[in-house]
Amino acid sequence: MKSFIGIDLGSTTTKAIVLDADETVLGRGITNSRSNYGIAAEIAKQEAFLDARFFLFRKQLTNLPALKGGLDEFLSNFEQDFRLEQYLDQLGELERICLESAADERLGKDGAETRDLLAGVFQQLNDKAPKLFEPGSRRKSDFFRDIAGSQYSSASESVVPDSRISFEAMLNVYDRSIIEVESRVGSSADAAKFLSALHRTCKRSHRFSKLLDELRAPLESVLGTEFEETYTIGTGYGRATLPFSKEHIRSEILCHGLGAHIMHPKTATVLDIGGQDTKAIQVDSQGIVESFQMNDRCAAGCGRYLGYIADEMNLGLHELGPMAMQSTRKVRINSTCTVFAGAELRDRLSMGEKREDIVSGLHRAIILRAMSILSRSGGIRDEFTFTGGVAKNEAAVAVLKELACENYGEISMNVNPDSIYTGALGAATFAQRVH
Repeated sequence: MKSFIGIDLGSTTTKAIVLDADETVLGRGITNSRSNYGIAAEIAKQEAFLDARFFLFRKQLTNLPALKGGLDEFLSNFEQDFRLEQYLDQLGELERICLESAADERLGKDGAETRDLLAGVFQQLNDKAPKLFEPGSRRKSDFFRDIAGSQYSSASESVVPDSRISFEAMLNVYDRSIIEVESRVGSSADAAKFLSALHRTCKRSHRFSKLLDELRAPLESVLGTEFEETYTIGTGYGRATLPFSKEHIRSEILCHGLGAHIMHPKTATVLDIGGQDTKAIQVDSQGIVESFQMNDRCAAGCGRYLGYIADEMNLGLHELGPMAMQSTRKVRINSTCTVFAGAELRDRLSMGEKREDIVSGLHRAIILRAMSILSRSGGIRDEFTFTGGVAKNEAAVAVLKELACENYGEISMNVNPDSIYTGALGAATFAQRVH
């Protein structure tokens, strides 16, 4: 099957989209951006191809009478079970590397004791893994580094009190090992993971257990599908580091403009707030860029700023939006400078201001900065499309709607659930059209 790939290498996450020859989205993939951008791009691409197999499997099962009324439940459980298989595989690799790290002869007795503690830690991690991926489970992150890191830290705290090994020493072993695990590209056992996940899903449910043989044939058919990587286009903050020739690179502006147009064909104005920059783009009826403005090189008012605030408050990034929505009064934030954010946050908390009011004020300051960039680009025209990782933040969306209405009247504002993939979608579309 011919496939066309777009890779958006952002400052915090790397996204990939796989299209077929008809510009149908087959799969989406996302991973942490790493110091080795080439590896991040390859892993995001492979995640997109895995997602494409889920897409094709769904198509195969759509008209299966035995799954009538239960297709969504089955596929949701099946994907969770596949992710569990994937997680356990990475966990096994992490344990192996951690044990090798602790086997350093220079550590002497400490090395032997560390290995004993690690055995206990990884036993806990393996025991808890199925709970993390059971149907209906909610995780703070889907990235292996985040899930495993949180679990490892908690398990290490429970085993070190009765030993001579410090908690910091245990964390050092993890930090030295996780990079190597994350750098693994691809797996020859993906087909085995799919089949094992199918067995898990069917074994758990009496209804699905009767369908194991009936479901195996379409899955094996999908696993036998070969994807021809026909053409690839790269874009994003780190595009200059991608191992692509110049003709395979497009600017972020062009890709986000076209990607927003593909998602919402009547788009006239695009606002993209990513991890490192904010872009305001005006496009014509074909998604071709007419004008644009970007923030300066400072990350103030972008996703990294919110990430810093979340770290300062010991919260997950996904918790900031819901907290801000609980605010009962407006707080004016004087600066969105990341350097001074922590100090201002602590000062306001010491003065008795509520966390939710401060966080709400931070969101408003970020969007006010974005409104200024939009104004310089030509203002907001109907339809208006909000993209990027910050578009998943409900508080940011609410403030943007409010300020857009105040300044430009009633307009249609699009926020796509897959908005973080907008740049990758534009890149993949360029790849399909170039070819």
